[in-house]
Amino acid sequence: MNTDGLIVVDKPAGMTSHDVVARIRRLAKTRRVGHGGTLDPMATGVLIIGVNRATRLLTYVIGSEKSYTATIRLGQSTITDDAEGEVTATTPAGAVTDEAIRSGLAARTGEIDQVPSAVSAIKINGERAYKRVREGETVEIPARRVTVHRLDVLDIRRPENPDVIDVDIDVTCSSGTYIRAIARDLGTTLGVGGHLTALRRTAVGTMTLDTAATLADLEERAPDVIGLPLSEAARRSFPQRTATDDETRILRHGGPLAPAGIDGPYAVFDPSGEVLAIVSERAGRARAEIVLSPA
Repeated sequence: MNTDGLIVVDKPAGMTSHDVVARIRRLAKTRRVGHGGTLDPMATGVLIIGVNRATRLLTYVIGSEKSYTATIRLGQSTITDDAEGEVTATTPAGAVTDEAIRSGLAARTGEIDQVPSAVSAIKINGERAYKRVREGETVEIPARRVTVHRLDVLDIRRPENPDVIDVDIDVTCSSGTYIRAIARDLGTTLGVGGHLTALRRTAVGTMTLDTAATLADLEERAPDVIGLPLSEAARRSFPQRTATDDETRILRHGGPLAPAGIDGPYAVFDPSGEVLAIVSERAGRARAEIVLSPA
């Protein structure tokens, strides 16, 4: 049974990412479990879980680009910029045209400066922003540069309530992008307010919903819950290099290798195909950032 690796979980609604980690700890019978990239309780979809030595890969997973499908409701603003928070303002949106919606979303693509939602896990002076908001503070979070690689409008729906419009979108973006903030900013641009009513993460890097397991699936397989054993996970996530026997010995002891001209970080494997280390090249040497198979 493989005890080190990644699990691509299809997170259900209503659970925090930490709740999922706690469940996997119980199923895998180990404390060494972490996640790569938080999903809000309302959100569903791809959550990458690292178990044992693979927790060290999560630093790299968190930085991967991500894809989502989402629904924006125009005509209502909420304190959290999603459906979990109380409605703070309503403005009839029925007169907003499809063209205005598409134009407003087109302006949110490419490199943009985005102010994250005030109710988020970002730390302000060492304390989570959402904690400060819940204590009644007004929180100012500075804008950050993010990249929205692709933003497709799937559907514009006008439900029975004539004062709201629901917009289904499909987004691929850099790490650190808030889809909630896209909803809020579109509503602000159109003058009617907006918030997110549904969010599903469909991919993190090369890991997609196609390979995701539900918690019910994992319960059935426990304790054999690893979806991507450590070496396979490294192969999926990084460029690759195979070491000779001599290089394997050096790397296991944390020593540097001659460079191979690969843009790092990249994974180095021993001749049998087991992952040794994650390496990057600098100052004419290939040096291990993390050694996964020490001597």
